Amino acid sequence: MKFFKKTLVSLLTIIALCVVILLSAIIIDNRNISYLKINNNPGTEFNSYLIKNVNVIPMTADTILTNKDVKIIDGKIAKIGVNLKDPSLDYIDGKDKFLMPGLTDMHVHVWDRYELGLYLSKGVTTVRNLWGQPMHLRLKKDILENKILAPNFYTSGPKLTGPEYVGDDNLQIFTPEEGREMVVACKAKGYDFIKIYNGLTPEIFDAIIDESRRQNIDIVAHPSEKLPYASHFTNPVKTIEHAEDIVQQPLKYKLDTVKLQEVVNLYASNSNSALCPTLAVYRNIYHLLGEKDIMSSNELDYMNPLIRMVDSKAQYDRWSAEKLKNPGISEAIEAQHNFHLLAIRKLAEVGVTIVCGTDAGIGITLPGFSIHQELELYKLAGLSNYDVLRTATVNPSKTHAFLKNTGSIEIGKEANLILLDDNPFVNLNSLQNIRMLFIKGRKIEKRTLDNFEDKAKNRNNKIVSGLRYAEFLLKKY
Repeated sequence: MKFFKKTLVSLLTIIALCVVILLSAIIIDNRNISYLKINNNPGTEFNSYLIKNVNVIPMTADTILTNKDVKIIDGKIAKIGVNLKDPSLDYIDGKDKFLMPGLTDMHVHVWDRYELGLYLSKGVTTVRNLWGQPMHLRLKKDILENKILAPNFYTSGPKLTGPEYVGDDNLQIFTPEEGREMVVACKAKGYDFIKIYNGLTPEIFDAIIDESRRQNIDIVAHPSEKLPYASHFTNPVKTIEHAEDIVQQPLKYKLDTVKLQEVVNLYASNSNSALCPTLAVYRNIYHLLGEKDIMSSNELDYMNPLIRMVDSKAQYDRWSAEKLKNPGISEAIEAQHNFHLLAIRKLAEVGVTIVCGTDAGIGITLPGFSIHQELELYKLAGLSNYDVLRTATVNPSKTHAFLKNTGSIEIGKEANLILLDDNPFVNLNSLQNIRMLFIKGRKIEKRTLDNFEDKAKNRNNKIVSGLRYAEFLLKKY
């Protein structure tokens, strides 16, 4: 009996200690991310300004409106003109500066709130999260209630896949009825759109499509190999993800330019669908294969520590093992990457809507930083600077209704803006030198943006990140 009592006491002590540690981790993490609170950033409670004498890049056309005044009232663009006056507003001198819409990353995976500040620091004012979990609904709520400084945040529900596609990161759907139920449940929970994933069977796919139409909720498609690629060009699918899936599915892993042209024609004849290429995440496979010290690089200090420990390492191990089996894998990855660039150029030439997405937050693809890598790849594919910028501004606004008030500088649009020292039509690198950012009219100075970047580096929130993922495993949505 004494042994039993001692064992029970020891067990309860261990449990109590674990609870204390977990609660302490949550409290510390909440304190550490308080720098994002609007209340802790004096001046950001204001969202009305008059920007004077600035060069406006409206992104409605390939043009610059020189020496204009831009009036922001209650977070929206109220007027664009010359010699505007309003003594009730603070004036901002825009002389010799360039004002353009903030950037949109249409394919991210957000793991914590530090990443929100990191996105802002890199000029990203809207993100579309493509792996929804319960924590994202709480995050979205705080953003909508104007509690924290963050990009506009829209999230899918969990990734919906078929009965054969096993993995704790997916939600397996076994019947068409389950597919319908998940669409209804995700909308009721507050997710913004549905993400369908590889492995969906035709019957389940059709049920999800039909129910999404009934529920008036959009779909984003990671193509399923169980379906013809052309099946994904159907309402309400708004974007199709990953240029690499063009190679993997309709081209059957062959770099076939004749078959590619068929896919280009398919996109061109379905103008309601856009491609989100995520070139950066595929390009980073080449870096995983070629850089031995990449896992200890300073760049990965900006990755969520749990993801760095688990997913980044898993990706490194996977491709390192592949290289041992196939010494020519680096050249094969490089060849497919170049084929992706060809695909982007051909799609752009026929007017297909391309929206910038990075797949940031997995592997070694960094939140915030990677959008500039992605845009440079579009430039390398042959797009003009203007067309490159369209992919991260006005093009996303053509996809979902919830994005219609972003992406351009026009009266009535949200004042999600970045102020630059130099002209991005001349040099895309100017996007990485942000003088000031506005999110819903709230002004964030460069020093604050730099602080947001610094706060995200080497953050110590592994335990809390694990708790949030455990919540996802238990609840799933």
